[in-house]
Amino acid sequence: MPNKVPKSAFKWIIGSIVVVAIAFIGFRFWKSQQAELPEGIVSGNGRIEAKLVDVAPKEPLRVKEILVNEGDLVQSDQVLVRMDTTTLEASLAEANASVAAAQERLAQAQASIVKQKSEIELADIELERVKNLLGDGAASQRELDVRKSKVETTRASLAEAQALLKTATQEVEVARANAETIQTRINDATLKSPVTGRVLYRLAEPGEVLEPGGGALTLVNLDDVYMEIFLPANEAASVKLGSEARITVDYEPERSVPAFVSFVSPDAQFTPKQVETKSEREKLMFRVKLQLPEELATRYVEQIKTGVRGVGYVKVDPSTAWPTQLQKVIAARPATR
Repeated sequence: MPNKVPKSAFKWIIGSIVVVAIAFIGFRFWKSQQAELPEGIVSGNGRIEAKLVDVAPKEPLRVKEILVNEGDLVQSDQVLVRMDTTTLEASLAEANASVAAAQERLAQAQASIVKQKSEIELADIELERVKNLLGDGAASQRELDVRKSKVETTRASLAEAQALLKTATQEVEVARANAETIQTRINDATLKSPVTGRVLYRLAEPGEVLEPGGGALTLVNLDDVYMEIFLPANEAASVKLGSEARITVDYEPERSVPAFVSFVSPDAQFTPKQVETKSEREKLMFRVKLQLPEELATRYVEQIKTGVRGVGYVKVDPSTAWPTQLQKVIAARPATR
C-alpha cells in the first residue's frame, strides 16, 4: 500500500497554498491600486513627437557640400549645406562694377555743380561791375546784356547739373540695391539650421540640382517636443488649455516629465462627424496635445528620441494631487544648492 501523507503535513501544504494565494491576490490588488488614477486626472497612450523642419534653397542651385549626416544633432544657425554660387558671384562682381561706375558719374555730377556755382558767383560779380560802369558811363548797354545772358546761362547749366546729380544718385542706389540683392542670394545659398534639432533625413547629395523649396535635409525640431493623446468626449470636455500634465515613457515609467496642455482638438476623431445618439457620442475621441516646456527640451536635447511610446496624464481638477508614481519628476533645471 502506498504511504499516506500525514495529516499534519497535508494541513501545512494547504496552509502554504492559501498563504501564497493571499499574497498573490494582495500583490495584484496593490499593483492595481498603484496604477489606478485618482478622480481629477485622466490619461491616454501616445508617443513623443516633434515638429519637422525642411532645410531647402530659395532658388534652383547645385549642391556643393552637405556638412551633416542623418542622426546628427545640430544647433540653431549652424551651417548645414552650401550651394554652388559660382554664377551668382560672377553676377555680384558685375553688379559691384556697376556700383563703381555709378559712383564715378555721381562724383562728376557733384564736381559739375561746384563748378557751375562758382561760375554763377563770378557772373553775378561781373554783372554788378558792368552795372556800376554803365552808371558812370564807362560801359555800354550791350556789355550789360551780355553779362545778364551769362548769368542766365550759368544758372541754367546749374539746373542741368543738379538734374544729372539726381539721376546719378538714383543710379548709385539702384546699382547698390542690385548688388545687395545678389549678395543676399549668395548668403541664402548657405543653408543654416533654423532650430535646434536632429537630422532625420538627408534628401540630397553633392552635385544634385535642387528646385526652389526642394529639401536638402529634414530636421526634427527639438525645441517643439510634445505628446498627443486621445481622450473620450466626457474627459476631453474637462481639459483646459494650460492644464498641468505629466508624461511617462515605456522604457522608464518610474520617472515622469512635466508638461502642459497646449491644444485640444475641437473635432472628434474615429467616428462620423454627425452623431445623434448619446451612446455614439460617448465613443468620440478628441486629440489633446501635451507640450514639453522649451527649457526642459533644451536641457535634455541630446536624450530626446522621437517615436518613443508612453502615457500622458492631465489634471482636469487642479486641486487633485498627483499619485505617487507620477511624483518623481525630471526637473527643468539642476537643483541649486
